[in-house]
Amino acid sequence: MSLVDSENRILFAGDPHGSFDNIIRAVLHYKPLAVVMLGDYSLQQTLDNYLAPIAELTEIWWIYGNHDVLSKETYFHLFESSYKQQSLHLNVREIAGIRIAGLGGIFMAKNWYPPTNSNWTSLSHWYRAQPPKIRRLGMPIKLKHSIWQFQVEQMQASVKADILVTHEAPSCHRYGFAAIDELAKAIGAQQIFHGHQHEYYQAKISGDIFVTGVDKEMVVNLAGQNLNL
Repeated sequence: MSLVDSENRILFAGDPHGSFDNIIRAVLHYKPLAVVMLGDYSLQQTLDNYLAPIAELTEIWWIYGNHDVLSKETYFHLFESSYKQQSLHLNVREIAGIRIAGLGGIFMAKNWYPPTNSNWTSLSHWYRAQPPKIRRLGMPIKLKHSIWQFQVEQMQASVKADILVTHEAPSCHRYGFAAIDELAKAIGAQQIFHGHQHEYYQAKISGDIFVTGVDKEMVVNLAGQNLNL
């Protein structure tokens, strides 16, 4: 396998926001073994419908973004699609020979907004603190699928990975968070790929971890190179 083929065996896709044409073109052209999508799909129908042209050509893995949990409809179109078992959120999977871990969602002040610690040690802790009316209504989808400190701490203690994919940015971005850096270091990741900020850049953070911010509708390879056609 050549270096070029090696770098292109996994592609990373920035926020599609309903437009998957670049992902489809990249798969048809580069023929990767897998595509990892970084959230914010803005689905009006199930994910299957958007990815049908490449469904048999490559593995599809994903994390979710804030736009994917804005409503029951957008949630259903992603989390109840045929790709529901391909989520990397809070998981690590060996993909094309590389261990990739994922953290979907964003930080929310009602839950956890680093560097301040969260008030909640578990989902049940949050429920117990709510008045009866809120408990009956249940936790809002976007809050439930925000980033929880206790879940990140569990990842730090139990996960080992080569690459971390996140929706939120690490500290090298002006709107990023050192909590992402700390997670990457704890799990041994040497690379971070993130979406959300709609900005393409490459940087390094402490620990010699290489970061690629992937722009909206952009596809990059393992080297962080922009592959948009």
